[in-house]
Amino acid sequence: MKIRKLLIDEAPPFDLLLLADPSREMVEQYMANGECRVAEEDGEIVGVYVLVNLGDKTMEIINIAVDERMHGHGIGKQLISDAIQTAKELGCKSLEVGTGNSSISQLAFYQKRGFRMDGIIKDFFVDHYEEGIFENGIQCRDMIRLSMAIS
Repeated sequence: MKIRKLLIDEAPPFDLLLLADPSREMVEQYMANGECRVAEEDGEIVGVYVLVNLGDKTMEIINIAVDERMHGHGIGKQLISDAIQTAKELGCKSLEVGTGNSSISQLAFYQKRGFRMDGIIKDFFVDHYEEGIFENGIQCRDMIRLSMAIS
């Protein structure tokens, strides 16, 4: 598997990006300001993440997704490792990520990678998405913010 920057003339893998964020409008907004990197296996894009510079030597993984057929193959771990390395190379000291209160497996995933919870943005998903989002039988209302120091 190879992870690389999405080429300027290459169409973003919206099928994957929309797995992590159901709003195409939101995805298009942060894609314009972020660096999109993709994981390829046998010429097929199987994973993606978008890294955005927040300033003050901090970056955020604003979207990360793996093709559902490829879950359990370590691609997400490799994407996180690549994001950490990319942020380091760009001189960042902190990496952040946000996920929904209902995203139980994602919360565990990020914590296993070394992220720690450091805040909650109440009603983020209610205020920024027209349609309700439900996961694991729970309404996604609040954004859980996680961060890690990188050096």
